[in-house]
Amino acid sequence: MAHVFLDMTQSLDGYTCGPDISVEHPLGRGGGPLHAWLFGDEAGPPDDLDREIAGELFAGTGAFLIGRRTFDVGIGEWGEDGAFGRPCFVVTHRPRAMLTVGPTTFAFVTDGIESALAQARAAAGDQNVCVMGGGELAAQYLRAGLIDQLRLHLAHLLLGQGGRLFDGVGVGALRATRAVQTRLATHLRFELRP
Repeated sequence: MAHVFLDMTQSLDGYTCGPDISVEHPLGRGGGPLHAWLFGDEAGPPDDLDREIAGELFAGTGAFLIGRRTFDVGIGEWGEDGAFGRPCFVVTHRPRAMLTVGPTTFAFVTDGIESALAQARAAAGDQNVCVMGGGELAAQYLRAGLIDQLRLHLAHLLLGQGGRLFDGVGVGALRATRAVQTRLATHLRFELRP
């Protein structure tokens, strides 16, 4: 059965981004190394296991939910194919016409997270829906109890400041289903219990 999963990277001290997110610093100042497990670092590219885990983000996923700030700072970096290759639903208070970038469509949903999720589920059909960024949107879905699975990637760094995912979020007990260690991150997967 299709489910809704949250896929998020955070530092070991709990930050999903550094401070001062902007087009120049899409992950905030100092936050770039959070995604070293996806893109590599000065020591080299991500290893095969990191690549395999990154591929799981798209395998079986039919639609994505993202926040407006994530869209605004990311769209310039996502290239001619829009990066996702699937329908993306941008939760926002600022309306905008649908945007198509290669095979990726971006629909701007202004009537709340539940509406965005319903539209994403319809677009995904029998595939999963991924909630991915940013942290504020992810926390809204967690607080609303709309996440079935948490995929958390702990980057091997300490940021000391920035945006946090779990502040003000209490989801109760989690059931760990996976833990994988690589050079650049520890990849965890949890099922959320009702």
